[in-house]
Amino acid sequence: MENLLLLLVCLPLLGCVAAYCLGKVWRSASGIVATIIVAISFGLSCCLVGEVGDGKALTASFGSWLSVKELSLSLSLYFDTLSAVMCLVITGIGTLIHLYSIGYMSEDEGVGRFFSYLNLFIFAMLILVLGKNLPVIFIGWEGVGLCSYLLIGFWYKNPDFVKAGQKAFVMNRIGDVGFIIAMAALFAVCGTLDVTELTIPSNLSHISAGVAFLVGIALFFAATGKSAQFPLFTWLPDAMAGPTPVSALIHAATMVTAGVYVTSRLHPLLEMSPEVMAIIVWTGLATALIAGTIALVQNDIKKVLAYSTVSQLGFMFLAIGCGYYSVAMFHVVTHAFFKACLFLSAGSVIHGCHHEQDMRRMGGLAKSMPITAVSYGLAGLAIAGIAPLSGYFSKHAILEGIAFTSNVYIRPVHESIEVLASLIAILTSLYMARSFFMTFLGTYRGSAKPHEVSVVMWFPVGVLALLSLVGGIWLHDRLFAFLGDVLLIPSFIGERKSIVSYFVESIPGLLGIVGAYFLFVRAPLMTEKIQSVAWMFQKLWERKYYLDELYEYTLVKPLRALAGFVADGLSRGCIERAGGGIATVVQAVGELARRSTTGFVGSYAVYMLLAIAILVGILI
Repeated sequence: MENLLLLLVCLPLLGCVAAYCLGKVWRSASGIVATIIVAISFGLSCCLVGEVGDGKALTASFGSWLSVKELSLSLSLYFDTLSAVMCLVITGIGTLIHLYSIGYMSEDEGVGRFFSYLNLFIFAMLILVLGKNLPVIFIGWEGVGLCSYLLIGFWYKNPDFVKAGQKAFVMNRIGDVGFIIAMAALFAVCGTLDVTELTIPSNLSHISAGVAFLVGIALFFAATGKSAQFPLFTWLPDAMAGPTPVSALIHAATMVTAGVYVTSRLHPLLEMSPEVMAIIVWTGLATALIAGTIALVQNDIKKVLAYSTVSQLGFMFLAIGCGYYSVAMFHVVTHAFFKACLFLSAGSVIHGCHHEQDMRRMGGLAKSMPITAVSYGLAGLAIAGIAPLSGYFSKHAILEGIAFTSNVYIRPVHESIEVLASLIAILTSLYMARSFFMTFLGTYRGSAKPHEVSVVMWFPVGVLALLSLVGGIWLHDRLFAFLGDVLLIPSFIGERKSIVSYFVESIPGLLGIVGAYFLFVRAPLMTEKIQSVAWMFQKLWERKYYLDELYEYTLVKPLRALAGFVADGLSRGCIERAGGGIATVVQAVGELARRSTTGFVGSYAVYMLLAIAILVGILI
């Protein structure tokens, strides 16, 4: 089984090389080979799942990596129930996205390079979730950052797309500082970076409250970059510059779930500091609210879904801050279903409307794209939290868990947090219903002739729509029983509910849908009046709370000016002066040599005598 675990990781790396090479000689084959390889990895993940649980886990190693004094590291992998769930999501959803990409990217000249990057992304994410020690996890952590840069800026001939890739890369590096600080502090205090050692509470008893706070806040800061939480979330909507399958892969199966996974994996370290847990709750809540309000006024269909992802990630961290890591992971899985479905459906709309992304130039697409419309609608109902779709079970487990949290800083205000989280749930269904109504209902407002996509594209979308519909019911008890080997399962999870409870808990989602129908379908003139009265909020949300401008004027421009000053000072003060000094010395030596070359034999004889005298003196 250890060999299968090594093969699981190595196959996507092999696919990366194979897809790139095939793309040079046989473009259509690169996507097929890359998809088959990820599908085999999914099959291997399914085979390995039966080998873990009940205290059993698999380990495998590529060999020793580094040994310096007390630090000894190996390139080791660790496969338990938590990493098994992540592997199934990464390879399973990844396979469907690869299959979809065969149709979506069929006419692109760089299709081989594209599938090569996709396989590399899968490889890096598998390293991240399977790493047995923090440095190995960090290799995958940096790997997904690199792949996001490559894929976001895939169409590099567009300067704006390149800037979006650079923005994602830089903002993730800012967050990575927290990961490095956490590793340094843990090694200094615990003497190990092995994950299996760092998750045993008895090994952490000697850690002081100050160190626990430092490690916890550093890990969460790293997660804010990778999982797009406030204040490091502004890169994720700009990541829509890449091809739509990239957006689905980043948002549903890979990169943005990395922060949720790492904080869940290392939760004993977070629990040592209630202050950190409280910060996580408030940050997740603020992020969900900020992103939700921005999504409400977006007209680019991919931007709506991007801010929706940021908001849902906020819900996941809300669950983590309350101590319900298994619930957060449940939402990771259901979110992978409906968010991948939403993005691929949006990609079908863009493809069918000849690369149009503005919902104001869509409408009435349910007639010409019925499969896409049904898939998008089901996934939209799931994210809205309507029973019995998948998003209902995970989202309401988070809302329910707020009332049971034992955190001393959250417990006194848990009712206010519940109310605010419920309002965000209404907001989620409001902007998702708006996007559906603007895209699929009414009359077509565009100029191109829309059409349904090919079977290679709508088949994976249909599978994801089915998972969005029944995935929550099917996984609810099974997933929690499976994760119970690693993560604590809340007591309220096993409770059976009546049909009335399902309906009552679906009310926030239903309110948002009804409100969107009234505002954007039945009474659009009233909506325009509301927007004119509340123009300040409209402007604030359209400009994304001016966060990009704030960062531009407080960080980017000052740092750029400082870098220019340092570079200019270094150039003039050091390089130019050093170059000038060297030139002066060389010129003086040359002048001395020129003057000593007189052409008189007597002069040369004197030089020889002087040299002999100096040599004899040295020898004596």
